[in-house]
Amino acid sequence: MALEWVVLSYAAGAEAIMLLLLTIPGLDPLRKGLLTVTRSLLRPFLSIVPFCLFLLMDIYWKYETRPSCESPESCTPSEHLRHHKSIFKSQRNALLIASALIFYWLLYSVTSLVVRIEQLNKRLEKLKAQD
Repeated sequence: MALEWVVLSYAAGAEAIMLLLLTIPGLDPLRKGLLTVTRSLLRPFLSIVPFCLFLLMDIYWKYETRPSCESPESCTPSEHLRHHKSIFKSQRNALLIASALIFYWLLYSVTSLVVRIEQLNKRLEKLKAQD
């Protein structure tokens, strides 16, 4: 299961970097190529959504089937520590899932806005050329 979390973290990192490069001002010459790459990667990155849902179900299943340590007397200190570690890992993984989904949504929104802005700029140049 660790490989799945590594893949998800790399995908979220790639989304964040593309989002950052699309929104940094002053990269206009680079933006056109980056926009083409980003638009071509949006469809493969859409597979993150069902992947995140699968991982959320995995977190829920692990939450439901883990041994419970309600009182300190019911389990040993090592079991108690393992219980808390599993809770922290689940919270960290849920945060990773949320960030991957939010980064995808932001990347999709920003890409569509940049495309729309470029279309409007071309239209404005055409109208100025006609006058």
